[in-house]
Amino acid sequence: MTDTAKVAIPKGFNKDLFYKVLFVVLLVGTCFSFYWATTQTNYIWRWNRIPKYFYYVETVEVKAEVEGKVTSITQKGADSVVIVKGDGESEYYTMPTAGIIVSEGSAIYMGDTLGTYQEKQIGMLLEGILITIEVSLIAIILGILLGLFTGLARISTNPCLKWTAITYIELIRGTPLLVQIMIWYFVLGTIINSMLNKMGLFQIPELWFGIASLAIFAGAYVAEIVRAGIQSIHKGQMEAARSLGMTKITAMSKIILPQAFKRILPPLAGQFISLIKDSSLLGVIAIRELTKATREAVTTSLMPYELWFMCALLYLVLTFTLSMFVQYLEKRTAEA
Repeated sequence: MTDTAKVAIPKGFNKDLFYKVLFVVLLVGTCFSFYWATTQTNYIWRWNRIPKYFYYVETVEVKAEVEGKVTSITQKGADSVVIVKGDGESEYYTMPTAGIIVSEGSAIYMGDTLGTYQEKQIGMLLEGILITIEVSLIAIILGILLGLFTGLARISTNPCLKWTAITYIELIRGTPLLVQIMIWYFVLGTIINSMLNKMGLFQIPELWFGIASLAIFAGAYVAEIVRAGIQSIHKGQMEAARSLGMTKITAMSKIILPQAFKRILPPLAGQFISLIKDSSLLGVIAIRELTKATREAVTTSLMPYELWFMCALLYLVLTFTLSMFVQYLEKRTAEA
């Protein structure tokens, strides 16, 4: 019989600390390796240009729209009104007094600059992240509502409700989200807006067709999560509630759903994190969410490394925040 060889571990050796240090070494080594690889391509990093894609101050030039002469400059507080009169027409322009570069009696031609002023603007990335948050938040709320009702219909004894829910779930889960977005925008969107136009009503912006496609896509997956959560609760819970005189609806809302909610939180969090990342597909229908905004910024700045890294970091912040919020809800429901 051969004894199994064992590696002697020195006394006082802290395995936990060792593996933590090993993780840090691997992380630093990976980052250094990537940095070294970029130096081999002669790439010049321009991180100092990133802030302007979140916020910048633009110098706006006020240009004359008529040809004539400056007849008066009247100051009103910090601003002044410049009046330019031409042949039978006149225009007035309001701008900060400090930015005026003409004087009374100056000859003005169409397109001449009368003055300048500073205007604060949000950059492409900030605009993109705000649209991503808006789209994702609305789609998540609608997806929860749609998924809840569809999940309940999925386990209903009513054949019409059950078959309708099954058809919706299988149809949505069996087709790619990108195809659904295209159908919503180019087919359903065109039909709906054409009908609204014939009735003399307002047109629905493409943003809402994008939200609808995401919400309906998420609703199908949420429905299956809800169904699985409800069916994981023992049937005796419903039977006990009914024996106490509760109706089926009351028992479902008071007894079954609260217990199921604790079990479906983790898969729901995963689904909504995926939804935030799936919102990047809305760029194909001209919605300037974060990914499309980054792509436009890369095209104009030729800074692919910095901007795509920043894009990934912003998505990570969104998904990590949602994950932490769900973990907080899990702890609260566990304590309840």
